[in-house]
Amino acid sequence: MCGCFVVGLGAFFPRLAILLLWIFGPTVGNAFNNSFLIPLLGLLFLPYTTLAYILLFWWLGSVEGFTWFFIALAFLADIGAWSAGARSAGNRQVAA
Repeated sequence: MCGCFVVGLGAFFPRLAILLLWIFGPTVGNAFNNSFLIPLLGLLFLPYTTLAYILLFWWLGSVEGFTWFFIALAFLADIGAWSAGARSAGNRQVAA
């Protein structure tokens, strides 16, 4: 699968990008040592972080050193998405 396509898709639909990588290749299995639970939890709760880890592992062969900085940025994006969703849910008014 083309890396540029995955990154472009992952910017807006990270869960879909992870699912496509998982279904159509060994990329996710290689990144997580053929574990099933960790990528599944990442898919559900931290999709940007999981996708960043998978892509960095795919491109570089390992995640070490400065590449953890990009994982931390993806984690901040996940936290931002969670907090924006919570804030928008709090601003909704229930119609009576």
